[in-house]
Amino acid sequence: MESDQIRLRPIGRIHSPHRDPHKTPIQPVWARGIAGRVEVFETFAPGLEDLEGFSHIHLLYYFDRADGECLRVTPYLEDRERGVFATRAPSRPNRIGLSLVRLIAREGRILHVEDLDVLDGTPLLDIKPVIARCDLREDVRSGWQDAIDEKRATRRGRRQEPC
Repeated sequence: MESDQIRLRPIGRIHSPHRDPHKTPIQPVWARGIAGRVEVFETFAPGLEDLEGFSHIHLLYYFDRADGECLRVTPYLEDRERGVFATRAPSRPNRIGLSLVRLIAREGRILHVEDLDVLDGTPLLDIKPVIARCDLREDVRSGWQDAIDEKRATRRGRRQEPC
């Protein structure tokens, strides 16, 4: 009989100036210019080879400070509930986060990044490069978020308006 358990292990830690989840920008687009670093554990350092040629990377991480699991959440852009899988809320069944950040430099096993919207000390699960021919799409629909006013999204995303 197969187990329904999956084991993940951190490959490093994300370091940022963000200490308070209620003051942390909600998405990388609203964290423009915020610098941080990604520390990859020594065991996994050989996997960083050739990464410096990419301008952007996806960080996959574990929301280690998220409150519980909810299948319906009130997202930061709205005041009404939505299904968690139609949001990027941290209180997910597997608490996996995803951020697209700019890779500024690599120094050994340290990656210097910008546009960082992740809490300091967050466990890093994986890194994937952004590849233009694979990742960029022109025909993207953003569901219920397409109806959200850009100014309101920016104010809430930067935490200038209560969520």
